[in-house]
Amino acid sequence: MSPEQDAVAEAIAGELQLMDPDVRRSGQRAERLLDPDFLEVGASGRRWGRQEMLAVLPGMSGGPDGGSYEPEPKGMTGAILAPGSVHLTYETRRGGQRVRRSSIWRKQDGSSGWRMYYHQATPVPERPGDHRPG
Repeated sequence: MSPEQDAVAEAIAGELQLMDPDVRRSGQRAERLLDPDFLEVGASGRRWGRQEMLAVLPGMSGGPDGGSYEPEPKGMTGAILAPGSVHLTYETRRGGQRVRRSSIWRKQDGSSGWRMYYHQATPVPERPGDHRPG
C-alpha cells in the first residue's frame, strides 16, 4: 500500500475502534484515539469537547449520542486532506434513523498515532427511494 492508503486505513481502524463498546468503556483506550483538541457536533446538535466525551463514552454502547449501530457503518471512505490529515465519511443507522458522519483524523509530528480531531453527525430524513449511503 502507498503511504496515503496506509494513512486512510489507520484512520478507518481508529474510527471502528471508537465504535467498539469495549474501547468506549476503557478510558485509556479511548483517550489514545481522541486528539487533545477534539471537538464533536453530534446528531443532536450538541457540541462535545474531549474531556466531555471521555467522561460520557464509558456509558455509551454505540454512536456518540448513545445507542448501537445497525448493523455496521456503510460506505466508509477516506481522503488525504494534507500530510497528517485524513477525512472519513460514512453512514450509520440507529433505531432506523440514518446519520451521515464525517471525521477528521490527524497525526502530528512526534505523536504515537492517528487521533480523531473532529467528528460531525448529521441526521438524514427518510425519503422514498433514498437508501444510498453517502
